[in-house]
Amino acid sequence: MNRFALPRSPLSLALALALGATSGLALADEAPAGQSDPRHEHAKTLQAVEVTATPLPDTAESLAVPVEVLSGARLDEAKASSLGETVNKLPGVQSSYFGPGVGRPIVRGFDGARVQVLSDGLGSGDVSTVSADHAVSIEPFLADQIEVLKGPATLLYGSGAIGGAVNVVDGRIPETQPGAPLQGRAELRAGSVNDSRSGMLRLDATAGDVVFHFDGLSREAGDIDIPGFAESARHLAEEGETPSPDEAGVLPNSALRTTSGALGASWIGSHGFFGAGASLFSTTYGVPGHEHYEDEGHDDDEGDHDHEAHGEEGHDHGGVRIVMDQRRQEVRGGIDNAGVFESIRAKLARTRYTHTELEGGAVGTVFDNDSLDGRIELVHEPLAGFKGALGVQWSQREFLAVGDEAFVPGSEARDVGAFWIGNRAFGDLGLQLGLRHDNNRIDVDDTVAIGPDRDFDTTSASVSLEWKASDGLHFALGLDRAQRSPTAEELYSSGVHVATGSVELGKPDLDAETANRAELGVHWHAGRLTLGSSLYHVRYNDFIYLADTGIEEHDGPVRAWTQDDARFNGLEAEMEWNFLDNASGNWNLRVFGDMVRAELAGSGTRTLDISVPHGDHSHDYTVELARSGNLPRIAPARAGGELRWERDALRASVGAVRYMEQDRVTAHETATPGYTMVDAHFAWHLDRDYETVMEVFVDATNLLDEEARPHTSFLKDLAPLPGRGFAAGVRFYF
Repeated sequence: MNRFALPRSPLSLALALALGATSGLALADEAPAGQSDPRHEHAKTLQAVEVTATPLPDTAESLAVPVEVLSGARLDEAKASSLGETVNKLPGVQSSYFGPGVGRPIVRGFDGARVQVLSDGLGSGDVSTVSADHAVSIEPFLADQIEVLKGPATLLYGSGAIGGAVNVVDGRIPETQPGAPLQGRAELRAGSVNDSRSGMLRLDATAGDVVFHFDGLSREAGDIDIPGFAESARHLAEEGETPSPDEAGVLPNSALRTTSGALGASWIGSHGFFGAGASLFSTTYGVPGHEHYEDEGHDDDEGDHDHEAHGEEGHDHGGVRIVMDQRRQEVRGGIDNAGVFESIRAKLARTRYTHTELEGGAVGTVFDNDSLDGRIELVHEPLAGFKGALGVQWSQREFLAVGDEAFVPGSEARDVGAFWIGNRAFGDLGLQLGLRHDNNRIDVDDTVAIGPDRDFDTTSASVSLEWKASDGLHFALGLDRAQRSPTAEELYSSGVHVATGSVELGKPDLDAETANRAELGVHWHAGRLTLGSSLYHVRYNDFIYLADTGIEEHDGPVRAWTQDDARFNGLEAEMEWNFLDNASGNWNLRVFGDMVRAELAGSGTRTLDISVPHGDHSHDYTVELARSGNLPRIAPARAGGELRWERDALRASVGAVRYMEQDRVTAHETATPGYTMVDAHFAWHLDRDYETVMEVFVDATNLLDEEARPHTSFLKDLAPLPGRGFAAGVRFYF
């Protein structure tokens, strides 16, 4: 296999035609000396980017809700094969890891069912919250902007956003006229760490009042290179294993292939728009740590671990692979200046999702998820001095898991919520209020259920104050009460969870959890220097978590969903200093750090009766769980920095992030050593009329070739992060 070969696919042909059409741009004039690309200038002022995840659009700096935005060149540099890895370097945001095919955002220590992942304001429609090995069905390479709402976003997006929300803005259904009759971008790249090859094309065209959109992406990658062995030294010592040196240097069963595409069209008039679109997302990826290589059937000459030999084709006879396919149809519409309403926006999406887990080449379990999501937002004229928005959101999900190892029964979930948010200024003081009520119902398959249907009512409220002490100094105080209803997997799980190598047991009588949050934030900018910091405290009543019982069954640990009171305390800080701008170039230094402490807040122990299924019978146990101590798999503290330089057509950066040792662990959990990740980026862009038309780039990751094992990963002792890697490619803008 050629390391930098390009995929032979229809998308590649389309990309080649697009690149050929723009090849004449190589003769375009570069921007004059000292004149930088407006796209990169935009990236320097991310706090001024408008956040679309709220019905009352505002900039990241002006919102009292803590928010991070990735856009422009920084988004280009951060884009990775998973959404979690893409946002991983934002303060307070880390990523889960289940091999390179899976990475879900972790916001302030919260993940899974507490962080809502959105596609332009509507749920993604996947089942990534059901299991840590399920990928998010959103392609970050096609994003225009990514917004991370930190802290409870339940007022806007309901129960599943109690820990935050990540909104990916992709513009697949146009809402505004493009700046030219035809515009778009294309990208080709290849990477060394896993022989990756990818291509992307986006086009937006207008014909009168009608705007058309097309995008497509193709990615293929082999098994990743790693420093050392896949299994950690601690795990090998526990197992008494001495691996062959030939097994070092590669993570088996980590190859992936992804295809994504969309078509959309909108009619856009002077007072509104109406549009529709269809998209697909298809991916196949390996789940590391579950392959069972045997000496027989493998030739001795395979010891070199060539990527092709141990790529996708190399795992037909062992390991777990996932084949995911999602089809989505959407309609959106909006009216401006509609009587007492400044604007009305409506969205509706139908998503059909199928996810097949292959074990040794045979079908093990199939997950089907058919969902319908809708949302209406009405921004009203000032009422009692408050500019606000009313909203209604509803969703319906039919979930089915079929197979011998389907640990979650089929269910139908229906959610309906109504909310109001508003803000008002009192001189230099800004007040933001919000209220939401939801009804969540789960009807479970009676033939396999371990408990009854459940119905929950949850209410959330928020008040935020922002004080502009001066033009450059802002303080924010946020107080929230948010509730979340349990999910079907937390209530009804019962069986072997192959991906995590454990038995997972639900608790059908779980109550809704309640979070009370207080947060103090400060933002200060003076000339070239910007500082920001947030300190928060969250008191959880009836916090739902997956506890390790200390019991071993089916060759793995038995984990049970339970709940108790918990406390989260955290701190985030970030500094950006544009310390030099002269003939040598524009120099910018960014430093950030974050930490979170998460502990159970009870006392004594809790008695838990559990029943582990074994075919037509079960094994019953009574266990004692501590009601105090650390919560499992909490993200470690970090400190990082980045130095950026721009001059004329050149841009470069080098950065490092230190992940501290995580030794605040719970019972039956091991500490995780710290590690340092160093990366670098270089780009040269060609401009015409001060607009970038072509960019050549080289990205380097994990330059120290560190053995990095995220504490948040169930596979930390079986699957490290990729080793040293380089990616190179070209982007075109037209």
